[in-house]
Amino acid sequence: MKNFLSHRLQKHPGGFLVLLAMCLWSFVSYSQTTVSGTVMEGDTPLPGLTVLVKGTKQGTTTDFDGNYTINNVPANATLIFSYVGFITQEVPVNGKTTINITMVPDTQTLEEIVVVGYGTQRKEAVTGSVVSLGAAELQEVPSPNASVALQGRLPGVELSSSNTKPGAPMQIRIRGVRSISGNNDPLVVLDGIPFVGSISEINPNDIKSMDILKDASATAIYGSRGANGVILITTKKGVKGQEARISYNGYTGVKTLFARYDMMNSSELAALRDANDIIQTDGLDEDRSVNFDWQDNFYQPGILMSHDVSVNGGTEKGAYNFGLGYYKEEAVIPIQDFERISLRGAVDQEVGNFITLGFNTKMNYSVNNGNSVGLYNTLSASPMITPYDADGNLRRTINMPLDESWNPAREHYESLGDAYKDQSITFAAYNSIYGEVKIPWVKGLKYRVNVGLDYRTTKGGYYRGQGVFSNSETADSYASISNSTTKHWLIENLITYDRTFAEKHQVNFVALYSNEYSEYQRSAANVFKVPADFLQYYNLGQSDEAVTVDPGQQQYNEQGLTSYMARLMYSFDNKYFITGTLRSDASSRLAPGHQWFTYPAVSAGWNMKNEKFLENVSWLNQLKLRAGYGKTSNQAIDPYSTLGLLGTRPYNFGDTNTLGYYVTQIPNPSLGWEFSTTYNYGVDFGLFNGRLSGTFEYYTTKTEDILYDLALPQTSGVSNIKSNIGSMENKGFEISLNGIILDNPDGFTWDVGVNLYVNKNELTSLASGETQNVGSSLFVGSPLNVIYDYQYEGLWQEGDPYMDILQPGATPGTIKVKYTGEYNADGTPVRAINADDRQIIDTNPDFQGGFNTRVGYKNFDLSVVGVFKSGGTLISTLYGSAGYLNMLNGRRNNVRVDYWTEENTGAKYPAPDSQKSGDNPIYGSTLGYFDASFLKIRTISLGYNFTQTFFKDLGIDNFRMYATVQNPFVFFSPYHKESGMDPETNSYGDENQAVSGYSRRLLVIGTNTPSTTNYLLGVNLTF
Repeated sequence: MKNFLSHRLQKHPGGFLVLLAMCLWSFVSYSQTTVSGTVMEGDTPLPGLTVLVKGTKQGTTTDFDGNYTINNVPANATLIFSYVGFITQEVPVNGKTTINITMVPDTQTLEEIVVVGYGTQRKEAVTGSVVSLGAAELQEVPSPNASVALQGRLPGVELSSSNTKPGAPMQIRIRGVRSISGNNDPLVVLDGIPFVGSISEINPNDIKSMDILKDASATAIYGSRGANGVILITTKKGVKGQEARISYNGYTGVKTLFARYDMMNSSELAALRDANDIIQTDGLDEDRSVNFDWQDNFYQPGILMSHDVSVNGGTEKGAYNFGLGYYKEEAVIPIQDFERISLRGAVDQEVGNFITLGFNTKMNYSVNNGNSVGLYNTLSASPMITPYDADGNLRRTINMPLDESWNPAREHYESLGDAYKDQSITFAAYNSIYGEVKIPWVKGLKYRVNVGLDYRTTKGGYYRGQGVFSNSETADSYASISNSTTKHWLIENLITYDRTFAEKHQVNFVALYSNEYSEYQRSAANVFKVPADFLQYYNLGQSDEAVTVDPGQQQYNEQGLTSYMARLMYSFDNKYFITGTLRSDASSRLAPGHQWFTYPAVSAGWNMKNEKFLENVSWLNQLKLRAGYGKTSNQAIDPYSTLGLLGTRPYNFGDTNTLGYYVTQIPNPSLGWEFSTTYNYGVDFGLFNGRLSGTFEYYTTKTEDILYDLALPQTSGVSNIKSNIGSMENKGFEISLNGIILDNPDGFTWDVGVNLYVNKNELTSLASGETQNVGSSLFVGSPLNVIYDYQYEGLWQEGDPYMDILQPGATPGTIKVKYTGEYNADGTPVRAINADDRQIIDTNPDFQGGFNTRVGYKNFDLSVVGVFKSGGTLISTLYGSAGYLNMLNGRRNNVRVDYWTEENTGAKYPAPDSQKSGDNPIYGSTLGYFDASFLKIRTISLGYNFTQTFFKDLGIDNFRMYATVQNPFVFFSPYHKESGMDPETNSYGDENQAVSGYSRRLLVIGTNTPSTTNYLLGVNLTF
């Protein structure tokens, strides 16, 4: 062996050196040591910081004094030091046994920017109530409009479903309602210009961020338009100096029924019919051996898809962004769908050293089909009938015991062809141009002009052929058209001064003068007896009948707003902040002498964490106190409401047809603004270097001089006059918490957020000392959105001693409601139940909120978004009298309910032959009220980011695929437990029910398009 080594060394001395080096490297590589040290932030130790051996799961965390120790560390290893709010550091060991680190704060995190209207602020300098949502959070909930993505994400921002048809927006309320008859919707500002369209028209793929201004100290900058809160939408722009990048975001999926409406089957309907004596015989087309499922026939899965392509980039002094989007959604019911094409463009260009010019344009073309297709006829159709006759032919009508109705089978709708069309087409162009000049001789001074030019037009047409939707084959055909146009322009002149003095004094001043103008025009006409289906509504003059032009359907108005505004934001040493705003508005809607009003607002903040007495508190990295006061107002009336108006009515005078005029509205020359004053108090905090952060806020808003229609005596000739009456108060608190549970650079990450808010609304006064207005459901001391009705207390049972006294004519199994009258000395009621026993029932929840969580592992990510509500009253018109689906008489199909019989006396619902009020059980409206509580999972999304070299070589910078399920689960809902249905509302109070029983202010569950669960597959690509 010795001779062999000697021979090899003599022949290959270099090889020996290589062998020796490898041995030494192996020794160093496999030698292990213990590494310890201290991690600091300046002079402060950092407890809880993660120390990890790169490429392994071996690691530890620092103790309370910032110390750490890791055993068995390879001498050639690299340690990763990571902590939320600080830049992650990687340090080679190189055989060292002691490694001390000083962490550097992540300034990008600390300098988060918030849009506050006519400018931006660092988040830690904001003194008003502002909440934000970025593009990443919006994309967690793929949706046709951004309002859906907001639900459950922001405290104090309540989003409720008022329509479940494809493409419909949600109702948005920020910190409750403030107006009785006026608009309570928040102002939407798109790229600095007030938006005159619907938020559903804004492509979510265009949005960079959404900032919501909630209190008056923040919204006062928008004056009267910001009374109900402000949603600031900032769209994506190009990047200076960036080469052109192409992005594609798309998804496709299927919509399936969340739950069927819970209707009776054939045997259940037959048993119901036999339990009363109203229906003596079955209908001509009915057969009790048949059990046809009309809903199963009517529904089918719908397809939805979204495709969006954009290109953005820039030069040294300019940036651009252009995009094209397409969205389509089909309903689960026949011939109902929504389609939208959107086009956008944005250019920003510096001209020389002092001038910047730019423009934004967004154009939408959307089509709604079949919005008038309803569900009542399908739900009420008898399951004892099939859509086909004995020969297999599709019936035109179906005959039930007392009703003959048009056959509501899916095949019938789909076979209509030209005999039915219901379409609404909207085209909108929203454009803004700006120019900004830096004043060269005054540092920090700028002048900017914003010009907004918007145009929106909607064309609607409806046609039904002869006999369509009617039990009469000869019923006249009918066609109607409507056209509306909105024109809007805005010019804003702004002077901005932004400077920092002596490194501690920061000043931002904005002054504005603006003029705004809107014009709206609508026309409509209709006609009967269109001679041919192919004409539909395209030429009403082809009919032999006279075209009807209803004066009440023709509208024209114009309105203007002139404004002055000044705002000063000042901060000292990043500790003390103050913002003061003064704005004056003049509205053409109000009476002369009452058109101008000035809104003051002030807010202040104290960043306590930056004080010396807290600088050594290592577990506290943010603590800011805020307080604000502001006054806003609402011009919540239609134009010309201050003027006297005349209506027209045709009549015969002998042999002459003439037109008469009558007073419909009397003038009110003193009509003025509706005022709201808000106080807001907030605390922002961050603990453990951002691992736990949150906000707590408390507010009160008092609204006075509420605009409302004051009732007048009949002798006046008109029913009411628009007046400033009454007052209202909203108060509540909001909590928002965000936590980072895991933050491992080489493994798992886990973020959690939750928010909860309470709003208590109270009507504090009405006109002339009134305490209630029963006809309008207004009651002093109660919330605005209430029901005034009897309170269900069960069913009368055999032997109840006071049944005949309280409810004459009642029999066992009849609905029993609460009696509020007095009692005689012997304990008997003084009187029978009457209208005085009606109760004020609050529909508002006790509290509500939402939650979100995101778990990541390497390239995988899983996110969940949910919402919850506790308390309040849900109105389901399916179960109440207004829906005509719970009449319990067997005339048509009935909601599946547990009703009273002599063998089932513990039931909730009345006996079929119990006391009636018309066709419905007496007090049947009380059956439609449910506890509104629920917890719903809105979205679950699983994604994967492809980072393989193969894709980089193809020029793909970002490639992500994801699968999403929307609206999959509901928990803790009494309504869902009983019916199986979605507990969220789907209609306004005067929609989608047989009779209009509720104020439009209330949201209800009616026979609207059913809720769905959506399954999506999507991809995000950037080249």
